Amino acid sequence: MSESFPLVMSFAATDPSGGAGLQADMLTIASMGCHPLSVVTAITVQDTSGVDDVLPMESEWVTDQARAMLEDVPVAAFKVGLLGSVENIVAIAEVLADYPDVPFVMDTVLASGRGDELANEDMLDAMRELLIPQATIITPNSMEARRLATDDDNEEDNPSLEECARRILAMGCEYVLITGTHEHSPTVVNTLYNSDGVVRSDSWERLPDIYHGSGCTLASAIAALLAQGEDVPDAVREAQEYTWQSLSAGFRPGMGQHIPDRLFWARGEEDDVQQAN
Repeated sequence: MSESFPLVMSFAATDPSGGAGLQADMLTIASMGCHPLSVVTAITVQDTSGVDDVLPMESEWVTDQARAMLEDVPVAAFKVGLLGSVENIVAIAEVLADYPDVPFVMDTVLASGRGDELANEDMLDAMRELLIPQATIITPNSMEARRLATDDDNEEDNPSLEECARRILAMGCEYVLITGTHEHSPTVVNTLYNSDGVVRSDSWERLPDIYHGSGCTLASAIAALLAQGEDVPDAVREAQEYTWQSLSAGFRPGMGQHIPDRLFWARGEEDDVQQAN
């Protein structure tokens, strides 16, 4: 019998640049030693600078893509990214509800790095009600955490990140990892919370460039590690290390943001071989 690898299913939108979205998920999952399965939720028009347009898939197609694979192969973890529509959120929530024992990592993609809106208020409500309660861990940056946790009807509502985590956890997920890439701090501090409070807090050197796809990389790496049997705190730590290394080795192929090099470890081995020869 041929060797088998853990299978990770990603629900996400395409990104022609390969920097983020489904392509980023596939690269990361494979780089972390798992086999990626892909469910297209939307097709985007974008480059390394930002997103110009989004065409959501019909929800029936999303369901059929996922069900076809799930009836054929065992999936060890799910990762969810850009969703495209309320209808897709409902469809994905129904699929995931049939697999409550499979780890589910949710990357709350609400806007592009440039600030392009990717989720309206109806979609946020659907995420809060249908997806977040099923998640093993969600990985918002600080801006996304505030948007998920803030009461839009209360203009004076300005919760701390710790309070944001508490409110998000109250929606039903097991863990929240709030990343500090958008904070004005000398280092990037990422903090993992559960119902007992802070589980771990990790500090990383703040790199000078702006990156396209860092959140996709982190969430997919966590999903791959959970698929291999790691517990959440260890998976979060190792995924952060992988993500930071991929960002540090990142490159700028166009006129916009840098793209993480998710195969940085392989390129290092190639250099060693060339030097030896």
